[in-house]
Order: sequence, then structure tokens, then C-alpha cells
Amino acid sequence: MTILTVGFSLLAALLHVYIWVLESFRWTEPSTRKTFGVSEADAEVTKPLAYNQGFYNLFLAIITLIGLALLTSEHGIGSALALAGTGSMLAAAVVLVTHDRTMVRAALTQGTLPALAVLFLLLEL
Repeated sequence: MTILTVGFSLLAALLHVYIWVLESFRWTEPSTRKTFGVSEADAEVTKPLAYNQGFYNLFLAIITLIGLALLTSEHGIGSALALAGTGSMLAAAVVLVTHDRTMVRAALTQGTLPALAVLFLLLEL
């Protein structure tokens, strides 16, 4: 199961690095606005918020990647960090969909890989 744990955790982290780029650096670009369903005017107003939120996504990815790096040498610490990162990603997806039911697709995109990572991390405990 370790290959599944590492694979899903790594993919979840990489997805959140990509989200960081979109939110923190490409927020006002037409393709990014379309992805997030944000108008040009709203994108300009929310740019500082998106920038900050993007870094939250980056930090979750970093926590997860550090956890993965420690899985072989310090399995307990690595698992805890990977679970903290992916569990937070999953929780954010749940918050997104419970706040706005129209965001189901976005929540599934954001939360499926972390959900699978959490499942396999928990199965390895």
C-alpha cells in the first residue's frame, strides 16, 4: 500500500502547488478566472485574498512532501505530517462543498486525491 500512499499524497501535493500558482500568480488571467468562475472586476478586488489563500495551499503541499520524504526513515513522523497535509486539503474541500453546493465539481477536484491519500495513510497505521 505504500506505493498508493506515496502516489496519492504526491499527486495531492502537486495539485496544491498548481493551485498555489493559479491563486497567487495567475489570479487575474482570463483562463484562471474562468477556472474559478471569477469576473475580471472581482478578480482585481479579491487578488490579495487569493494570493494569501494560494500560499495556504503551498504550505499544505510542503507539509505533505516533507512527510513523504520522512516516511522511510521516520515512519511515524512522516505519516503524521503527510496526514496533516492531506487531511487539511480534504477538510478544505469539504468546507467548500458544504458552504456552496454548486462547488461540488471543484471540491471533488480539490479533495479526491487527498481523500485517497488519507485513506491509505490511515490503513498503514
